[in-house]
Amino acid sequence: MENNMPHEHVTARTALVLETNNLRGGAGLDAAGTSLLHVIGLLAQQSVALSALAQVVVTHDGLCERIRTSAERLAGRSIDFVRINASTGYYQAKNDGFDAIHADRCDYVCFADADCKPEQDWLEQLIAPLTDAAPPAVVAGRTSYAATVSGTALTTIDFMYFPSQLQAHATRNFYANNVVFLREVFAQHRYQPLDGVYRAHCQVLGLRLQAAGVALHYAARAHTEHKLPDTRFELLKLRWMRGQDTLGLTPHLVRTYLPRSMQWLGHSGPVGPLCVLTARLWYSLRALNHQDAAPVRGLRWVAAVILIGIFSGLDMLGALCRGLGIRSAAAEGADAESLSYHER
Repeated sequence: MENNMPHEHVTARTALVLETNNLRGGAGLDAAGTSLLHVIGLLAQQSVALSALAQVVVTHDGLCERIRTSAERLAGRSIDFVRINASTGYYQAKNDGFDAIHADRCDYVCFADADCKPEQDWLEQLIAPLTDAAPPAVVAGRTSYAATVSGTALTTIDFMYFPSQLQAHATRNFYANNVVFLREVFAQHRYQPLDGVYRAHCQVLGLRLQAAGVALHYAARAHTEHKLPDTRFELLKLRWMRGQDTLGLTPHLVRTYLPRSMQWLGHSGPVGPLCVLTARLWYSLRALNHQDAAPVRGLRWVAAVILIGIFSGLDMLGALCRGLGIRSAAAEGADAESLSYHER
């Protein structure tokens, strides 16, 4: 009978890739540097020390030497800083960070975001399934917004998880801010370009992995909290872009889940996306108090239901406009578009 791999051995063969694309918005590189240092400080308090990892990679647009030096001091180790240009999209930045990984030292690569607040044992819980005798090729952690009424409502929309039939404790989808891959698996599949899509590339990759028979182990205790945009205007902009994303995501969903006779929905203008968002609204309402987030009761539950409806309606408006050919300026370079997610 095979024995489990020691946690220390897996940690020592794991790289952490942290991109800073979501820090581009707002007050420029100074604010981005301050926010990055805050996140590095949180990661340095993890139950698994950053110094125990094989490698830490940070992609950036041009952080000054002072910020880079301070980040390494906080991390208690060297960091490989990978310079990217301002037109590099969020998912391509993750690909570029992956390309900086030393294959001879790293068997696994963990992806995180600089606009997320990880639980103190996040990294430990994310890596834990890799110590099994038959470790999964991908482990998806749990991402949510803050446990407020509005945050809970938005979590059911943006961070739902759908069970997979490939194996027990598996999910069909993952989020790029909280996942660890076997290095060879990510090298084979990696993120592919999606024209005019803001943040659906990881959903498409999840569909591709599902079709390839690659199970995504769901580690609910590997939790990180995603920030909301800094301003209400940017929150509305986020909903608009999420809704517009549905037009690019719909053909992939239709090909995966619908019979050949229904494939026309993938190229039906706003009809297919609105069907997808209507189905998502149903699943979001069902997910409330039934996924791993803290439950809401009484008037808070009523408020959450109302907010789910409002936010879903905004998404539908964005999808309708995009389906009718009304595109925001951001849609042209959507993957490189950034809102403001800074420490306040």
